[in-house]
Amino acid sequence: MSDSLVVCEVDPELKEKLRKFRFRKETDNAAIIMKVDKDRQMVVLEEEFQNISPEELKMELPERQPRFVVYSYKYVHTDGRVSYPLCFIFSSPVGCKPEQQMMYAGSKNRLVQTAELTKVFEIRTTDDLTEAWLQEKLSFFR
Repeated sequence: MSDSLVVCEVDPELKEKLRKFRFRKETDNAAIIMKVDKDRQMVVLEEEFQNISPEELKMELPERQPRFVVYSYKYVHTDGRVSYPLCFIFSSPVGCKPEQQMMYAGSKNRLVQTAELTKVFEIRTTDDLTEAWLQEKLSFFR
């Protein structure tokens, strides 16, 4: 089965953008949305957002196509500390084409490794992406 998985490369320009995003100094929420360019078999930048809430981000994701998101989120811990975790969100909606699903699934791990991310989450419907959902997921990390 894994032999048939297509693993897409990460666009060099996107690698550089992810590196800069990782070390950004701003304290607002920000997101990079990425997609697979099927013809080039490459993960590429689709759009970038500054000062975007989880609810606003959800509106930017297609309902029937997978996407990768790296999201810098201002997280206030229960003890009052503030951190800015980088979250990788794989939006893999129910009902998208199996071929598309396979390309994204096959490319996810390489992208996560390239971006050096540890907080990796998946949503099966864009409606799942809410502030409460994200806070619940992040509560498992200290």
